[in-house]
Amino acid sequence: MNTQRPPRLVATDLDGTLLRSDGTVSARTRAALSAAAAGGAEIVFVTARPPRAIAHIAEQVGHLGTAICVNGAVTYELARERIVGTRPVALDAATRMAETLAARLPGVGFAVETGIRVIAATGFGPRWDHDHRHVVVPTVSDVLRLAESIAKLFVWSADHHADPLLELARAAAAEHGECTHSGGSGLVEISAVGVSKASTLAAYCAARGIAPDEVVAFGDMPNDLDVLGWAGAAYAMANAHPAVLAATPRRAGTNDDDGVARVLERLFA
Repeated sequence: MNTQRPPRLVATDLDGTLLRSDGTVSARTRAALSAAAAGGAEIVFVTARPPRAIAHIAEQVGHLGTAICVNGAVTYELARERIVGTRPVALDAATRMAETLAARLPGVGFAVETGIRVIAATGFGPRWDHDHRHVVVPTVSDVLRLAESIAKLFVWSADHHADPLLELARAAAAEHGECTHSGGSGLVEISAVGVSKASTLAAYCAARGIAPDEVVAFGDMPNDLDVLGWAGAAYAMANAHPAVLAATPRRAGTNDDDGVARVLERLFA
């Protein structure tokens, strides 16, 4: 990154990074984001969450910036509260991945994030307290048939930690989708081929003439690794996943200690 001037864009994950463990944005973090924006930086939140799950966060930050949601599949403008871009998984690719994974990993459960709601097959364990649009149907075939669009495919196993399940999912589905996880127990998320937080962020920046070395990024989980590897300056949170800490030399404090805000205060002093 050019050390002579502040970054032109701040890209930050939400859960475990910008947000405190209770899901709130601290007053110090709000002030740091506002100062960065006043200093000329664009603010982009890069998250696994769908737009509906960031409404209360948007309010806390004054509807500032843009959100790259669902691991890059949906771009959402906070100020106007509208979706401005989508990159869905093709139905045939989702069907092939579900069939392959079900055959190789008996007992796994499936769900789809459509961008509007979650549709889950019976046997899919996770529920999200912040999301009331969670529909349960009998089979994965019903899930795919009812999906308005497939922003990402969820694969869940009660018998696997997220890290080994991720490796199994990549081995089974890599040619049809991009597999990652954001820390959910036994939960893997699959986007369309070529779709990730970083690829959508890169396209967003290219459209605005912003180079990677003009971007500072923050993250804590494996689904943040691509963004942290792409940005000119990348910070792993002190509370980050071991893989993120290993790959990212710079450190920010923990999410509960306003780690992002402390870095931004230095950059935009």
